Amino acid sequence: MDFQRITLALTGDIPHVARITLSRPEVRNAFDDSTIAELTHAFTLAGQAEQVRAVVLDAQGSAFCAGADLNWMKRMAGYSDAENRADALALATMLNTIYTCPKPVVAQVQGDAYAGGMGLVAACDIVVAAEGAQFCLSEARLGLIPATIAPYVIRAMGEQAARRYFITAERFDAQQALRIGLAHEVTAAATLAASVASIAQALAANSPNAVKECKRLVMDLASRPIDAALMADTAERIARIRASAEGREGVSSFLEKRKPAWLAQ
Repeated sequence: MDFQRITLALTGDIPHVARITLSRPEVRNAFDDSTIAELTHAFTLAGQAEQVRAVVLDAQGSAFCAGADLNWMKRMAGYSDAENRADALALATMLNTIYTCPKPVVAQVQGDAYAGGMGLVAACDIVVAAEGAQFCLSEARLGLIPATIAPYVIRAMGEQAARRYFITAERFDAQQALRIGLAHEVTAAATLAASVASIAQALAANSPNAVKECKRLVMDLASRPIDAALMADTAERIARIRASAEGREGVSSFLEKRKPAWLAQ
């Protein structure tokens, strides 16, 4: 795919860390159907690339993502029911591709994230925001609902916060995003890149297979009851990872006081 609305670097300034960048600052990185297709493809490629151990999602300009592009919204106004469903499903697929990417995804939020832009943020595993960033689920102001992004936003900020911000459509700042769990860390704009780089380097230094399995572990277990089936599941997972090549290498390198093999790659 010839990327027009984003850029993809599978190798960059941080070894084993891919970077996907929203690159339409002239429209505050608002997305349309083409952006959705490009993001879906980029995250699929990053997830499949053997050399990639983590992905950073960032943006050019003053805003991270302002939500839906106005020209796209104008076109949607004339869509049939079938076209609306297909269009919404493409967005849902893109968000799920980010959420289920086998590599951990870090959002570097340098500016405002509104509506669908909040969906992008919430679908990531780790969110680092600049102090000046603002967030808003603005759909209700337009007579709409944040349906497609809701599964990820509710998981990120919790049900009670979602109840408020879905229906008030009010803006909130990065510190509030931190308090409700949408953001993991808030930092000055000048140190945002360095903070994200530090996290990405830590991710890349860990066992690639263990990181992938840890991400899957959280997704699979978060809402399950603690019962005999869950205990059996977790026991099977740890037994499998202990017997894996990276599991054996990690324990051996620790006991032998040497670096694991994946750090030499």
